[in-house]
Amino acid sequence: MTHDIELNKKNAIAFYRTAYLGNPRKAVEQYVGNEYIQHNPLVGNGKQAFIDYFEEMARDFPEKEISFVRATAEGDLVSLHTHQIWPDNNAYVTMDFFRFDDNGKIVEHWDAIQAIPNETKNGNPMY
Repeated sequence: MTHDIELNKKNAIAFYRTAYLGNPRKAVEQYVGNEYIQHNPLVGNGKQAFIDYFEEMARDFPEKEISFVRATAEGDLVSLHTHQIWPDNNAYVTMDFFRFDDNGKIVEHWDAIQAIPNETKNGNPMY
């Protein structure tokens, strides 16, 4: 099967944005396949665990923000590079990886998150 990588990139961003900004149930209904394998150690496996985690996040941190710096795709994988701002101006850079099934639905997720430092030895930004 050939994956529509441009559509998968758009759907990965829409999925993440919808869940992050407070509607994870809608995100799962629209963008997730029959299974959802989670590799983030703070989130349980499966659709309902994802919904529960993001509903709690939305309740506890409604003022958080996210911007999508870049999206890349190859085959059935999409990676997103994001900038997140949380309460007290805590800022993070994240890399999320999504695997899509043959129907264009997300079925697996990995991520890494790092606080953005005030200074770097190299002087380069995180983006």
